[in-house]
Amino acid sequence: MKVKITKTHSEATIPSYAKPGDAGMDLKSTSATYEDKYITYGTGLAVEIPEGYVGLLFPRSSVYRTGQLLANSVGVIDSGYRGEIKLKFTRSSDALEYNVGDRVGQLIILPYPKVDLVEVEN
Repeated sequence: MKVKITKTHSEATIPSYAKPGDAGMDLKSTSATYEDKYITYGTGLAVEIPEGYVGLLFPRSSVYRTGQLLANSVGVIDSGYRGEIKLKFTRSSDALEYNVGDRVGQLIILPYPKVDLVEVEN
């Protein structure tokens, strides 16, 4: 499957699989924005998720070493979204932070079924 992707930042890196058989493509940060208890990493990338598919953003498994948590647990990129991919993490005073250029997350693109809900009495 081919998915269109564009760099919105000159230092952006096109995501790739680290090794054969990996489910997620690694996302690297191009920026870090700090707010109270959060740090948002920009990737400098925008993707065109095909209709009938969803992009899911996960933290890397090594995130446990930093003490950070992905604020929304799993990010969802709907097929109509065209903005920059960003990952927002909670931060605490003792948490380590990623540096700009580090791998900060993973992107997995999956198909999903179209569901029609039918209301019933019980």
